[in-house]
Order: sequence, then C-alpha cells, then structure tokens
Amino acid sequence: MTDAVRRVQSGSPWEESFGFARAVAVGDRVLVGGTTSFKGSVLYGEGDPYEQAKVAFGTAIEALGEFGLDAGSVIRTRMYLTHARDVDDVGRAHKELFDAVRPVSTLLVVEGFVDPRILVEVEVEAFRGAVNS
Repeated sequence: MTDAVRRVQSGSPWEESFGFARAVAVGDRVLVGGTTSFKGSVLYGEGDPYEQAKVAFGTAIEALGEFGLDAGSVIRTRMYLTHARDVDDVGRAHKELFDAVRPVSTLLVVEGFVDPRILVEVEVEAFRGAVNS
C-alpha cells in the first residue's frame, strides 16, 4: 500500500515559478524545503543572520503546523549560510528553538542564494510518530 502524499504551499513566489511545495508529508515523515526569511516579497532581518534564521525556522515550523506538528517533532535541520562569521548567530537561533529537541543538524557555508540579501536558508524534517528519547 502506498502512503498518500500531502503537499503544503506557503505562498512563496518561487514555489509557483519553480514548481515546488514548501512541505511534503508521506508516511511518518514531513519534509520542509529550503526556507528563507522572505514572506511574500518582504525580506525580514535584512543584514541580520540571527533574525533571518529565526524567521526562516518560524516559517518552516508554520509549515509543519499544517500537519499538526511543531518544533518538538523536528528530527533533522539543515542550515545554509553565506558567511562563516554568522555561524554563532544562526547557532543561537537554532538553539533557542531546538535545544530541548536536539535534532541532528548540518550547517554549511555556501557561495550564495538567489537574492544576495539572503544570509540564511534552512530545511527541517519532522517525524509524525512517537519519538523515544
């Protein structure tokens, strides 16, 4: 039997032009694709990697909410930064949201993003089943 796949859109202009969903759920997993601090055409936290990380993770967690999940369901995070100097700021935002959860995590410094004002992009994966510590 194949699990039903459910997709959620967030209204990002790139979702429509590139043909992707903000989040996809299948079985016990919910995957949230690359998320920045853009909300519509407005970039929140311009020049502030901490604020951009908080907004981006907030948008990703909002997408999880469409499936009845929250930050406590997150099992994996990925953070992409344009500058190594921003590691501590982004790490602080991550810790504020996930310190009690302790998902596995990857942090990479990349060349850049589609808009040069973006300093941070994040992804999250969540589990919809019972989680044992």
